[in-house]
Amino acid sequence: MTFTDLLIFILLVQIIHFLGTWKLYIKAGRKAWEAAIPIYNAIVLMKIINRSPWWTLLLFIPIVNLIMFPVIWVETLRSFGRNSNTDTFLGICTFGLYIYYINYAQEVTYINDRSLKPRTAAGEWISSILFAVVAATIVHTYVMQPFTIPTSSLEKTLLVGDFLFVSKFHYGARMPMTAISFPMVHDSIPVIGTKSYLDKPQLPYFRLPGFQKIKRNDIVVFSWPTDTLIDINRPGKGFKVKPLDKKSNYVKRCVGVPGDELQIKDGYVYINGEQNVLPDRAKLQFRYKIISKNSFVKTDNKGRYTNQPSAFVSSHFDISDIYISDIDRENKIITHIAQMTDEAYEKVKNNPNVIEVEKLTEEEGVWNQSVYPQDPRFNWNTKYFGPITIPEAGTTIAISIENIPLYKRIIEVYEGSEVGINNKIVVSGTQVMLNGEQLTQYTFLQNYYWMMGDNRDNSQDARMWGLVPFNHVVGKPVFIWMSWDTNAKGIINKIRWDRMFTSVSGEGKPISYFKYFIILLAGWYIFRYIRKRKKKAK
Repeated sequence: MTFTDLLIFILLVQIIHFLGTWKLYIKAGRKAWEAAIPIYNAIVLMKIINRSPWWTLLLFIPIVNLIMFPVIWVETLRSFGRNSNTDTFLGICTFGLYIYYINYAQEVTYINDRSLKPRTAAGEWISSILFAVVAATIVHTYVMQPFTIPTSSLEKTLLVGDFLFVSKFHYGARMPMTAISFPMVHDSIPVIGTKSYLDKPQLPYFRLPGFQKIKRNDIVVFSWPTDTLIDINRPGKGFKVKPLDKKSNYVKRCVGVPGDELQIKDGYVYINGEQNVLPDRAKLQFRYKIISKNSFVKTDNKGRYTNQPSAFVSSHFDISDIYISDIDRENKIITHIAQMTDEAYEKVKNNPNVIEVEKLTEEEGVWNQSVYPQDPRFNWNTKYFGPITIPEAGTTIAISIENIPLYKRIIEVYEGSEVGINNKIVVSGTQVMLNGEQLTQYTFLQNYYWMMGDNRDNSQDARMWGLVPFNHVVGKPVFIWMSWDTNAKGIINKIRWDRMFTSVSGEGKPISYFKYFIILLAGWYIFRYIRKRKKKAK
């Protein structure tokens, strides 16, 4: 849906509203023409139903308006004495068209001083829950969204089981594009697992202004560009092309910003020829093969090996992911595959039980078919990649059959179909054709970013699916409010107390503000208790 389509749709809604309510406006002491003026008619309607003019704003906020429209239909009916359960049911089930019947076929009287207090306890509960959902939806969509870390790609900085608050306003909140969607859930409804939205209509892409640009090495939450899973947690359910705002959310570190020339050498990122220096909280990890005399992993109650590091290994070597790949029982040696930092590697290789430690890598110049842009002309792999220049909005590059694999998806999808433009690239002989015309140069419409995990050999990132456009950016993780270790024993031990109420970014070891939160919370309850006692005494 383009902006023109959107304007036509809004105009149709206004016509439908006018035809169905103009007589009711007159009975409420207003003029018929007031029902026909966009926005103004909504403000007048709020006065008719004795509600705040601020409710008008809620009618124009995507997703929130889906909750507010049924409320307005019911409130309109009740303002003209139609209070029965049947009236309420018909008003909602007909999508407000029942008001046409009241407008033209019924003699109703406007109730000017109608009480807004729900008549039953159930009605009061429903009203409270409804507006709590509205408030939470606004916060979730435009201000701050909760997010859970599902994988170890940013291990050491963000752990599996961390519960984050992701700021939408740092980089500017992305307005919902999927107009009809279940509030406060993403691509699927929890438990049920069914799709939480309708594919159409789709609103045009629009973003509120942010107060900060994405900086190199920022941790960013974004929509996975190549996501086609109906539900990322249940990939076996099938595949489907998702709307932009319903793609699965990923969290990675932005190691390359617009205009950077990026290259990867032996797993390390180089920007404009110099190795990228990460913040001190970031810990790069690589895959190693460890051959040792004993096991580095835990055993279960039956003595079977698990894929979890033993307590000794966790406390001494700082290994996050490890599993046994081979057991030589005759020679009594065990081969492990582990993800480790360089510091952990130095400790492991000096352990008396370790026979050999080898860093697993790929050879430079050997093509990995899964690596972007999945073209043999670019003989890159996960360890040796590039160089590639990250596109910047407004910059123009020359296009040829040699470099078009790098930019085909960008032009067709990110700058095309996902923003309402029908771009189609075809290579014909020695020419690149865009929408039937020869393409020799292209000017980018938006900024692009290179997102990678710190756990370099255990991360699906830009090396596999390429650049992330700015319209895919969701927000910036700012706060860890809870952290849950599923592998620990006992409820108390499962909570990582030292990570609760810590900031995501910053220098030095994260500081937990949980105890200060508890003190403030206790102080608040004591204050309320004392104030309540004083009121009773008076």
